[in-house]
Amino acid sequence: MASAAIFSSLRRRRSPALEAFLAPVDLSDVALVETLAVVAGELVSSFSGRTMPFHRKNSRSLVRKIEVIFMLLEYLKDNGSKLPSTAILCCKELYLLLYRCKILLDYCSQSSKLWLLLQNHSISGHFHDLNQEISTLLDILPVRELGLSDDVREQVELLRKQSRRAKVFIDGHDEALRLRFFSLLSDFEVGQIPNPVELYGFFVQKLGIRDVRNFRSEIEFLEEQIVNHDGDVEPTASVLNGFVAVARYCRFLLFGFEDDEVEFGGRHKKATKGLISREIADTFITVPKDFCCPISLDLMTDPVIVSTGQTYDRVSILRWIEEGHCTCPKTGQLLVHKRPVPNRALRNLIVQWCAAHGIPYDQPESAESCSDGFAAASASKAAIEANKATAGLLIEQLAHGSHGAKTVAAREIRFLAKTGKENRAYIAEAGAIPHLKTLLSSQNAVAQENSVTAMLNLSIYDKNKSRIIDEIGCLGSIVDVLRFGHTTEARENAAATLFSLSAVHDYKKRIAEEDGAVEALAGLLTEGTPRGKKDAVTALYNLSTHSDNCVRMLESGAVAALVAALGFEGVAEEAAGALALIVRQPIGATAVGKEEMAVAGLLGMMRCGTPRGKENAVAALLELCRSGGKVATERVLKTPALAGLLQTLLFTGTKRARRKAASLARVFQRCENGALHFGGLGIGYAFASNSAPSRDTHTSFAGDVTLQMSISVPVL
Repeated sequence: MASAAIFSSLRRRRSPALEAFLAPVDLSDVALVETLAVVAGELVSSFSGRTMPFHRKNSRSLVRKIEVIFMLLEYLKDNGSKLPSTAILCCKELYLLLYRCKILLDYCSQSSKLWLLLQNHSISGHFHDLNQEISTLLDILPVRELGLSDDVREQVELLRKQSRRAKVFIDGHDEALRLRFFSLLSDFEVGQIPNPVELYGFFVQKLGIRDVRNFRSEIEFLEEQIVNHDGDVEPTASVLNGFVAVARYCRFLLFGFEDDEVEFGGRHKKATKGLISREIADTFITVPKDFCCPISLDLMTDPVIVSTGQTYDRVSILRWIEEGHCTCPKTGQLLVHKRPVPNRALRNLIVQWCAAHGIPYDQPESAESCSDGFAAASASKAAIEANKATAGLLIEQLAHGSHGAKTVAAREIRFLAKTGKENRAYIAEAGAIPHLKTLLSSQNAVAQENSVTAMLNLSIYDKNKSRIIDEIGCLGSIVDVLRFGHTTEARENAAATLFSLSAVHDYKKRIAEEDGAVEALAGLLTEGTPRGKKDAVTALYNLSTHSDNCVRMLESGAVAALVAALGFEGVAEEAAGALALIVRQPIGATAVGKEEMAVAGLLGMMRCGTPRGKENAVAALLELCRSGGKVATERVLKTPALAGLLQTLLFTGTKRARRKAASLARVFQRCENGALHFGGLGIGYAFASNSAPSRDTHTSFAGDVTLQMSISVPVL
């Protein structure tokens, strides 16, 4: 496994020209020998005399062996005689052997020093493997048939004997450093942070990691191994995360915050996509629908099954039940019992999907969910302690550092908070939020963007939501970034932060009442990037689930933006869901009814939307008719395409969509001239009514708009 990791890592880091080195060859004897001589000569000239950071003796020994092989090839090239078939076979094998030698020598000269230490035994084994291959090759090589001169033959024979006797060599100096590195990790694990002098002596004096750039390269390389080879190499990802955390702490402890590649004028930012997982806000678009809770619309961390067979996130469904509901939010059926059962199979799929896509996955916080054996592996104790120490340094800079140091600290807190509730918890507990709030109003674009993204990542942890909301002026500052942020990413991440905070029902009204919040979300939904539109529509959707926010949604222009979004790919489904919530109230129904494209947009979703989008669209039309009165009903009724779409939905829609379509058909059948327009719905209506009717009296909730009504409807 480790061998595959090393060689695949080197191949990713090499130029295309090296791939040509592996190309199959069909050369004559002379051309083949000449080619091998060139390759061997390049290896000797490149690595002879070069000082490796580690594995010096193994590297020098391998280069000396290649020098002898180069001497042999030069003699054969000058001699120009025809080679025996066995010698030709050996030359072809030598071609690949030289390639592997180049990979290993490149690896030792260019890889992270910390990684080379951690792989000390494995890399020593690779040198021994190459030595054995050289020994085997020389055993097969028909030396007597090549007509070599005495001095060349003696050198080849000596190399053969040395290769046979060679054993695995592990450099004692390198091994001592490796063990010391592990002891540093153990110190952090037990909460005994080494003193700065000791850390300086190890990292700077012994390893030669002498500046911020070197430290950053070391950390990036280790993180690359975690991402690309998780589970394939030793140490494990959990242990490697500990080493990354220790290195990050030492980087700031030893070299401070000013000497960093950050331009504070907002003209340039170092790309970070290769270093970290995508921010949480970026996952909204790509998470599979089946992995999202129908209530919160967020990735489920603890999926559970209720008595109706539907799956929800445990926190969301328990909150729904605690609010006094006794029905399934999605189907409307009565819950036979209120004890959710863990959906372990789905949770395993979610964990695997998150791991495959580099998406952070927090283990459930509840004791019950953590005890069933399917919780995600927790971070190592050493990583937690090292990250806590790092967070302390960062927050100290946020409080008292220069503006440049504060910018660097905000960026690093953003990265620390990107995964794991442990990180998010202790960063907030250490007091980061008040200082990040201050930085939200910075005139520096980089500082503002890092601070609002750090706030977003911290808000993913439920307990931090109250810390952010309760911090005086913090919500207003986030809204100001949404309205006037210096960069598009800052504005989008502010919208995503509002979406995260609005997951708490009690905060929805406070967010909507914040001056300019809903207007800015509506503007982002209309004019933002695809990701910005997604952030905005999910936030508006959440705010719409609070009945007291209807007037603000109307006054802010959010209704017009949601109607327009019915035609936007990727956000139409949530826009229809939000409209279905708004039209529950007469004032909302009147406003939506006045929008010229509202009915047409909803009908368009019924025609070619996603199954969920069709559900939301037919639910919105149903509520528009119920709450909008005769005018709205007639407007919908006169739409020629509606009859056919309803009939199609009655036969092909999801259970919820069929139920809503049946209810809407029933409303129209009771209207004047309803039979004229909807007489063809009889068969579909009967099909939708093939089970015992019940009263559809449950209240709407995020993700499933079902409304107060007194008409008997079927449960499918």
